[in-house]
Amino acid sequence: MRDARLPDGFGIRIDPMVRSYSGGRVLIGGSPTRMLKLAPAAVDMIGGGYLEVVDSRTAVVARRLLDSGVANPRPMTTPSPSDVTVVVPVRDNVDGIARLMPTLRGLELVVVDDGSASPLELPDVSGCTAHVTLLRHDRSRGPAAARNTGLQAAKTPFVAFLDSDVVPQTGWLERMLGHFSDPSVALVAPRIVALEPDGAMLARYEHARSSLDLGRKESAVRSGGAVSYVPSAAMLVRREVLADAGGFDEAMHVAEDVDLCWRLQEAGWRLRYEPVAHVAHDHRVSFGRWFTRKAFYGTGAAELAARHEGMVPPIAMSKWTLVSVLAVASCTRTGILSGLVTFLITVLRLRRTFVDLDRPTRIAAILAARGFSSGAWQVASAMCRSYWPVTLLAVLFSRRIRRLVVAVAITEGAVDWATHREPGGLGPIRHTMFKRLDDVAYGAGLWRGVIKARDLRALKPRLGS
Repeated sequence: MRDARLPDGFGIRIDPMVRSYSGGRVLIGGSPTRMLKLAPAAVDMIGGGYLEVVDSRTAVVARRLLDSGVANPRPMTTPSPSDVTVVVPVRDNVDGIARLMPTLRGLELVVVDDGSASPLELPDVSGCTAHVTLLRHDRSRGPAAARNTGLQAAKTPFVAFLDSDVVPQTGWLERMLGHFSDPSVALVAPRIVALEPDGAMLARYEHARSSLDLGRKESAVRSGGAVSYVPSAAMLVRREVLADAGGFDEAMHVAEDVDLCWRLQEAGWRLRYEPVAHVAHDHRVSFGRWFTRKAFYGTGAAELAARHEGMVPPIAMSKWTLVSVLAVASCTRTGILSGLVTFLITVLRLRRTFVDLDRPTRIAAILAARGFSSGAWQVASAMCRSYWPVTLLAVLFSRRIRRLVVAVAITEGAVDWATHREPGGLGPIRHTMFKRLDDVAYGAGLWRGVIKARDLRALKPRLGS
């Protein structure tokens, strides 16, 4: 069913951030930024930015728009929650299970005790109408193995994986189930929000910038996109698809969720991120546990790079864009002039693609500008995160680089604050301080993983022509 036709009645809506040109024949948007040229017949189908599938022709156009990332699905039907089994891996967290179970009323629930120090006994939760099955591992085999044990016990068409430290919010399941009316969708994930958004500074930073929270914007899930993976803390999958894929990789004790997403993507399945569905997570908010966890996440990059070569680059852009960004970043007259010349060459190269459209130079300039701004942001982020040890060495030897790095660190943090701020959150200065610590922890874990694996692929940029 990976290449199955979208059913009649299925709708798609052009993303509000997408811009159209030349009478709607050119769409520019998505992440990474793409340019899509449409035939006049396809333009006529998209009335008011919405298209409903009514025949094979509209189904083909809708699929192309979805796969290009310029449109989002508007499903037509919703499977029943009775078609879902919830699998919860747990180790030494009885309180979390007691908090979670009352939210799963009427569902099939499989709890897998992954070698708790004292064998788990389910709490007596009055009012919980879930049908509960408790399975045990004699010794801890890791969360991936625990999820696979629960997957093997499930019989329903869909399986929801929830960690024991989350609490689903009202409507979470129904909002995700609708996406499965597209028969090519294998996995859907909700937005992970903070269970306790208020509190000390670190709690408020995590409320806005948790590694598990992938933002407010709905998206396809694909490597290189705005949402490149979704965390296994909460996800909903087709049981048979996951079983055929071999489940979670039990050899991985970090980033096994990223690996699963990319294996499904490589097999041709579609994945969706649905931020309207909320699952609250009990974030780590003591500094030591928080910093250690961030570093732990970073260690997974080396193993991912070995399994999915070219899919975890700190920087991914064209050579021309990188040259232009680095030239401008030099802050010299020659560098800025070289960057401008490179940008103009890029515009002229792109213009050839649009000669049959209205105002081709304007379209090419917009596309080149988006590419440059995206490239500049990637370089700034990589300097502070993945490549910070190299950046630190450069700072020690150059006053000019020192000034540049300070400016980049402050600007990137301020923009990150403006992009992710939440009501009651931190101000820009404190947010930037925690963002820099966040990046130092992740980068330290990344370099530790690279050195341990003796494999530099996780640090290798991906440069196109």
